[in-house]
Order: sequence, then structure tokens, then C-alpha cells
Amino acid sequence: MTGSMIPSMTPTVTLEAEEAVQHSFTPDRPTYWRDHAWMAAAAMGIGMAILWAMGNPHVWTGAVGGLAAVAVRALYIASDELAARWDLTNRRLLGPGGRAVPLSQIKALNTLGSAVQIVTHGGDKHLIKYQADAAATRTRIERAMGGDMTS
Repeated sequence: MTGSMIPSMTPTVTLEAEEAVQHSFTPDRPTYWRDHAWMAAAAMGIGMAILWAMGNPHVWTGAVGGLAAVAVRALYIASDELAARWDLTNRRLLGPGGRAVPLSQIKALNTLGSAVQIVTHGGDKHLIKYQADAAATRTRIERAMGGDMTS
């Protein structure tokens, strides 16, 4: 695979005339590891419950498997996830992999744990993940849009 086929984890879209970056959103490393610790705890509990329901006498192996699975995932994707960046301009939200969402096309902003979900009028969904303060990220985008979207 050549380097040109690997999507960039930072915005690559060219700014339009009179468009300026107002803020950049980057993942928070402690939030990334905290979220994965919670996923590991859930995976451990689910793994143990499944083995218990199956009548397996070695229920504890579910905890080991759940922890191992999430730990491998966390370590494997950390370099990409922690390099992701979204830029908020006065017109658009620019993200990894060439994503460009005009502020006028944002239908809803939702907070999902440490992430902010952007939903467009066309139904596209994007996540700004591992934010130290997801509510502040959402508020900053809402202000750029010119209004408060809270219900």
C-alpha cells in the first residue's frame, strides 16, 4: 500500500477564500485511556457472564480474554486515534480523511460519552472522539453555527 492510499488523520481540505480556522479539536490522551479502561471492564464482565451462562467452570478466563481483547485494540489504534484532528472554521468543520461538513448542514450535535456526534441534514454522521470536555466541544461548534441547539 502506498502512502497516498492511507487517509490522513488531520484535515487535508483546502480552506476557501475568507475562511479561517477558529479552533482545533484533538483527542485527549488520558480520556482515550480512561474510555478503554471502561471498555475493558465491560468486556471482562460480559466475557465472564457468557462463560457462566454456558456452564464453563473457568469463568475467570472471560475476564482475561476481555481485558486482552480491549488492551490489544487500544494499543493497536492509539497512534491513529490520538493523531486525529478536527478543525472548526467560520464556515465548516474539517476532519480526518478529507471530511468537510458545512456548518449550515449540521442538523444535530450529540454528546456520546467523551465524543461529539455530528449529524447532517443528509444523514451523515461523524464523531469527534476522546474529548476531555465533550460538552465544551459541542458548545464551541454550536456557537460557530450561530445558535444553541440544545433542546
